[in-house]
Amino acid sequence: MGRRYDPERRQRIIDAAAAVVRERGIGGLGHRAVAAAADVPLGSTTYHFATLDDLMIAALRQINAEWLAEVEHWVEGVDPAAPPADELARWLGEQLTGDRVRMELEYELYFAALRHEGLRPLAAECLDEMARMLARLMPDAATARAVVALIDGLTLQVLLADRPYDREGTSAALARIMGVDGDNGPPAG
Repeated sequence: MGRRYDPERRQRIIDAAAAVVRERGIGGLGHRAVAAAADVPLGSTTYHFATLDDLMIAALRQINAEWLAEVEHWVEGVDPAAPPADELARWLGEQLTGDRVRMELEYELYFAALRHEGLRPLAAECLDEMARMLARLMPDAATARAVVALIDGLTLQVLLADRPYDREGTSAALARIMGVDGDNGPPAG
């Protein structure tokens, strides 16, 4: 019996890795668990991903791409007449008060980068790209980086401390970082 051609197998394995982490956490990620979730032979997971770090890197790369596509879509749709701090606070509230599973997965993978050096460049790339996208709404790149840091801190507080999201407080903090009073709209030019 010859080898079965399955061009979608690698992607199914990546999707399954993300699903396993969602359900069991990083500690539950293993070649056997992923093979079972992807409905592929164990040898397929180790063929495509020799190590668990390789599998985590592929999963994080995919999750980052999905997240950044959402951020890009949101940035493109921001009303230029609306105060950017208010718009960003509203959008962040939507992210944090809806289905938190994806946000929890993203942050679990980021925390895994503390112990898995191979994940660090991907985490840094995602933060850099998010800052680049948000810079369109900010006075400068340094402000965009500060806003990304604030978003990360607020997200962690909501996810870890089970604190309710404070849209008005977030908008005020964003306006302070952005150097506006919250009613000035986006920066010129």
